[in-house]
Amino acid sequence: MNKIRNVALDRLRVGDLAVGIGLRQARTVDIAPAMKTAGFDWLFIDMEHNSMDLDMAVQICVAARACGISPIVRVPAFQHFHATRVLDGGAQGIVFPHVDDAETAAQLVDFCRYPPDGRRSITGTLPQIDFASIPIDQAAPAINDATLLVFMLESPKAISNVDSIAAVSGVDALLIGTSDLTMEMGIPGQLEHPDIIAAYEVMLDACKKHKKHPGMGGIYQPELLQKYIGMGVKLILAGSDLSLLMSAGKARVADIRAAQ
Repeated sequence: MNKIRNVALDRLRVGDLAVGIGLRQARTVDIAPAMKTAGFDWLFIDMEHNSMDLDMAVQICVAARACGISPIVRVPAFQHFHATRVLDGGAQGIVFPHVDDAETAAQLVDFCRYPPDGRRSITGTLPQIDFASIPIDQAAPAINDATLLVFMLESPKAISNVDSIAAVSGVDALLIGTSDLTMEMGIPGQLEHPDIIAAYEVMLDACKKHKKHPGMGGIYQPELLQKYIGMGVKLILAGSDLSLLMSAGKARVADIRAAQ
């Protein structure tokens, strides 16, 4: 069978930036081609801090893959059905929040990858293969290879365990949730604090050692984006639909009032 294309994962594998946009307000499938046209590589479909239901999430996933932007879903917790249902519905990756240790990471990989790489249950034809009838021994490894598994590090414990988490087979990327990390470190909002810089350095070293992709969320100021990307971060959460809407809305109102 032909290789399944996952735009974000393909970019990461050749060393390019993979730039994503969080979905918090969007509830229609046209957000996928719109964000593709805007230049994003992946959708961060947020089911942790969001009221979006499963049905809406998987509809956006199917539309996203069809137009060439990778649908990646952040699930709310560690129950296997949170991840496997959106994967069966068309997601091309999962973001797991608050992963603090290698044991948890290994269990989550087990949920999301087909044997022999995990223990995910096989179902009928899937959106990732355009619902084609393909032998399991071909479809399963192709889907495994095109599924991006991202593990968020959001606590000092996670940073202290980053080397062992990165060593887990089947983990593709580690992403620091910077806002939560500053909160748990007792330095809320201090995104350029020496301890945060040190956390990124430790994460980047572990990713380099174990050939994982380093990621970043919670940092959106241009000068700080430049700083951390310069350090080597590749998987970038660039903001959310709400933050872009608010920023553009404020700018438009300011322009109009300035014209009077």
